[in-house]
Amino acid sequence: MNVETDLSIWGLVMQASILVQLVMLGLLLASVISWVVIFSKRRLLKHTHKEVEWFEDRFWSGGNLNDVYQDVMARSDEHSGLPALFRAGFEELKRQREDGNARPEEVVPSVQRAMRVAMAREVERLEKGLAMLATIGSTSPYVGLFGTVWGIMSAFIALGNVKQATLSQVAPGIAEALIATAMGLFAAIPAVIAYNIFTNKVDGLESRYQTFMEELAAIVERGVKASAMREKQ
Repeated sequence: MNVETDLSIWGLVMQASILVQLVMLGLLLASVISWVVIFSKRRLLKHTHKEVEWFEDRFWSGGNLNDVYQDVMARSDEHSGLPALFRAGFEELKRQREDGNARPEEVVPSVQRAMRVAMAREVERLEKGLAMLATIGSTSPYVGLFGTVWGIMSAFIALGNVKQATLSQVAPGIAEALIATAMGLFAAIPAVIAYNIFTNKVDGLESRYQTFMEELAAIVERGVKASAMREKQ
């Protein structure tokens, strides 16, 4: 009965050396942090994708830019994704129109700059936490391997003091050391998979942001040219 208890996962962890236990504790903490980031990032990207879908449907359903702006402002006080980019661009357009000294050729570049700043903030918000996943995914296996090497080294050093070594004497030490490797993989694999998935989604959203910026800039440019022609007439 005692042998079974000693060779259980919990028993092996408790019998491990202090250093190996610290390695296991660090890997467990890294795994918890990884899953917290994964769930929060998944929720954020899901919400952002819904905002993009809603805004694209509203933007291309018709109406002038002011109507779209009013609908965006009525939807929520906090804007993210495409609504945030549109709001930044439209409010800059309003400022340029209200400024009597603004030249027509300066309007479009100003709107583009405002949207680029908003997009940079949005991308930074979406990428927050991905560096943590990348770090956990890349370092956890090596941390676990360090614990394994240290544990096996300690086991063989202990065997050196025994006249006749048996498998029952060396097995627990090796088993407890290998647990560190298993925990390293347990922390790393979900982090790497999530990082790749989230990075791909962020890249896709960034591409849609850039496409919308070009489309809105073209709409603003056509409006500015039309206004300039009416003033000449």
